[in-house]
Amino acid sequence: MLELIDVAKSFGPTRALAPLSLEIRPRKTTVLIGPSGCGKSTLIGLMNGLIRPDRGSVLFDSTAVTAANSALIRRRMGYVIQDGGLFPHLDAGANVTLMARHIGWPKAKIEARLEELADLTRFPRDALARYPVQLSGGQRQRVSLMRGLMLDPEILLLDEPLGALDPMIRSELQTDLKAVFEALNKTVVLVTHDIGEAGFFADVIVLMREGAIVQTGTLRDLVDSPADPFVTRFINAQRAPFDALRGGPQ
Repeated sequence: MLELIDVAKSFGPTRALAPLSLEIRPRKTTVLIGPSGCGKSTLIGLMNGLIRPDRGSVLFDSTAVTAANSALIRRRMGYVIQDGGLFPHLDAGANVTLMARHIGWPKAKIEARLEELADLTRFPRDALARYPVQLSGGQRQRVSLMRGLMLDPEILLLDEPLGALDPMIRSELQTDLKAVFEALNKTVVLVTHDIGEAGFFADVIVLMREGAIVQTGTLRDLVDSPADPFVTRFINAQRAPFDALRGGPQ
């Protein structure tokens, strides 16, 4: 579905990604995880052609993603970012249907798809006429997800889609998102910094540090067979607050 071959990227003197290679398996959920600044979002940007690698190749469905074809290839990808990234001057429905209207879908097809997505994401239809400022954080993320799914993409890329939400809303959306992924059976790449969230969603976890891939596998692989001491430190660092409340490591 998607393959990165020996890609590297720097921004001025800062190296964002060391040369790395990665294959994204079709109809599976791959989660990119790691500390802030490890290169997760840069990797997502390379996948959808918004960022060009300094070296290496990105292949989508065996076709190299280039400056010339990236706009067309992005129509085959859904993209969801933190806090929705919605246009404030458009209501929810107009945000969702923007690209479909831009490429000339018939009105009846647009309306039918919008209703289908509202049902899928459990978004109230009467809220489609509201503007982003009138929506809750969770509702904005549902609108962003609908927008990402509008053109029925072959792959869905989500860059920390739940990172700005409070824990209760985040938990509810995690459950709903997983149900959507399972219902659609699509290829999904999700970025997070939360190991619990990664374990909840992932068929495959890609743990990154300083622009490199440290380990790829399931959460059980990372816990039971860490490839590097960093893997254990990263997992244990997220357990520490809960261990402290229970009186120490369990």
